[in-house]
Amino acid sequence: MKTLAAVVIEPGKPIEIEELTLEKPGPNEVLIQYLYGGLCHSDVHISIGDTIARLPMVLGHEGAGIIQEVGPGVTRVKPGDHVVCSFTPTCGRCKYCATGRSSVCDMNAAMLDGHLEGPRWPISGPRGTYGAMCTLGTFSQYNVINQYSVIKVDDDIPLDKAVLVGCGVPTGWGSAVYAAETKPGDVVAIFGIGGIGINAVQGAKHAGAQHIIAIDPLKNKRDKAIELGATLAFETAAEAKTAIDDLTNGQGGDSAIITTDLITDQQVSDGLSMIGRCGVMVLTALNRIDEVTVKVPSTEMSYFRKTIKGSLFGDCNPAYDIPKLIRMYVDGKLELDGLITNEYSLDQVNEGYADLLAGKNIRGIIKHQH
Repeated sequence: MKTLAAVVIEPGKPIEIEELTLEKPGPNEVLIQYLYGGLCHSDVHISIGDTIARLPMVLGHEGAGIIQEVGPGVTRVKPGDHVVCSFTPTCGRCKYCATGRSSVCDMNAAMLDGHLEGPRWPISGPRGTYGAMCTLGTFSQYNVINQYSVIKVDDDIPLDKAVLVGCGVPTGWGSAVYAAETKPGDVVAIFGIGGIGINAVQGAKHAGAQHIIAIDPLKNKRDKAIELGATLAFETAAEAKTAIDDLTNGQGGDSAIITTDLITDQQVSDGLSMIGRCGVMVLTALNRIDEVTVKVPSTEMSYFRKTIKGSLFGDCNPAYDIPKLIRMYVDGKLELDGLITNEYSLDQVNEGYADLLAGKNIRGIIKHQH
């Protein structure tokens, strides 16, 4: 079948809309009609070349839609089911899934090549076979993806809100709740209040943090952080450190979570300076894979038992946490509606990313036309 999709052809060039051809779903695969896709900074990393991926690639790794067809062996969903996609699949069989670390499932190895098991590339077009970002390619009207990447949701859940629970919400929320292990009374600093950082704010509030300090150069981002639970918000890390020292009598905070567009040496240094003894710094943001951005003062790390942790998908388990976060939204305990700043059509994808880079959006979404 035919589908329109937003494709990266060459790093640094505008994203192009192409008509592509999809094969029928094979074993453990499903055909999904995407209704919505979320605009995340990770797509930008691929489109400008910060992250090296197999090109051409259909962008989009945050998606929600309706299952149209299933291949042999599919047991998780059936045609007509409404689903949210997880950018990290969970096979349930590998070492990491079996030991409660499903956010780093073995199937993630195909994230940047964009192929299904086999390997198999079910998308083709004028440039040969096409990869799908995180094997999802949600900036396509339709796609063939693995059943282990979809989570069924109730039909009455609005998919334009639920789409955010496929990446930005669990990545940020889990960075505070699971990776930083935030506890009641904690002091938490969060660098960068975009689609991930704002949910780290929500996660820290949910976990009972006493002081949540948001750091972002843009006033609209700081205002949104205060609206959703931050107790203080600052333009610079220096201002935030002064506040944390005042709040803790110089003892330092409990955690610092970096959710900026690109991690820098300075952010790492600032984060380490803000946390006290036994403090945790969580690195959720990305950078160019060939750049070293973490320089560690080893004596300080040892004497004060400080920890630096990397986190993917907020250390969440998609099969458990996506339904949990949806329930929290339904119960009024998690904000989703207010996170969506703008909605775009597929052919406005470049405009959407320009707005993201200009700091206009907390989260923008693509609405597919069918």
